[in-house]
Amino acid sequence: MQHRNLGSQGLRVSALGLGIMGMSMAYGTSNKDESIATIRRARELGIDFFDTAELYGSGTGSNEILLGKAVEDFRDEVVLATKFGFDMTAQPLGSGFDSRPENIRKVAENSLRHLQSDHIDLFYQHISDPSVPVEDVAGVVGELIAEGKVKYFGLSNVGPQYIRRAHAVTPVCVLQYEYSLFEREVEEKILPVLRELGIGLVPYSPLGRGFLAGQIRPASAYAADDMRSWDERWQGENYTYNVRAIEQLKSLTDTKGITTAQLALAWLLAQGEDVAPIPGTRSVKRLEENAGALDVQLSAADLARVTEILPHGSAGSRYPAAALHSFTTD
Repeated sequence: MQHRNLGSQGLRVSALGLGIMGMSMAYGTSNKDESIATIRRARELGIDFFDTAELYGSGTGSNEILLGKAVEDFRDEVVLATKFGFDMTAQPLGSGFDSRPENIRKVAENSLRHLQSDHIDLFYQHISDPSVPVEDVAGVVGELIAEGKVKYFGLSNVGPQYIRRAHAVTPVCVLQYEYSLFEREVEEKILPVLRELGIGLVPYSPLGRGFLAGQIRPASAYAADDMRSWDERWQGENYTYNVRAIEQLKSLTDTKGITTAQLALAWLLAQGEDVAPIPGTRSVKRLEENAGALDVQLSAADLARVTEILPHGSAGSRYPAAALHSFTTD
């Protein structure tokens, strides 16, 4: 397994991580035993970077508990990342924010217990809280680092000025942000700031929530508890455009003997040694396919062809407009 340094603070992880969210929410019904087997198979393949959050799994900590159970025999050999920042009492879940220092401390203690660990390797603010200055957020995470409960501070879904303000208080190790062939927002204004400050990038949804992995059905074909049922990229003309793009990508992957998922991950890995995607899956078979991306070599001509097919990403927004207003993009 290839490894990469994320940022300049010493965090080193496998080039591919594993997102755990879908094992508890957002993509329909899951199987606990299958999920645990997938996490353990990931470790056998050399993957040592696992991502969860307080929010995942109805706000009960179930996703963290699942991960803690799966890695209990090799906890000290892996990097566990989790997140704080939502108000777990707000309905619907995910609609309220809470990054007050006292809540951050409470979440940290809950996460330590759920993960069966005495420390959190990477502790992200999941989303900005308009009622709490980022300086206060960074300050309390800095205290948790000094106390040995957290190793590294991360941010998620925020923009350049927010990152700079946080970094001035407690060094930010990693930014997590949606980034894929389908979603390119991070490239223009955010990625240059990360590299200026020595901050790593962890792309979430690197397979376009399954679209780039060949899971291509219109929104109406998904159950109501599957986020693809309302994602704009699965609807109407957006869906038609995106399917055509996948068909063109497939013409390239066929010549190389790889899958579109492997192409998408290899493309991300080619964007820099400070980039470590966290594709999520509940399937051992899909996990093994994703890991095969590490063996894919893309030429300059391959990269140019990908850009020609998807010069600006997919058609359709990654979240509804109301949700995107919650992200700090300044």
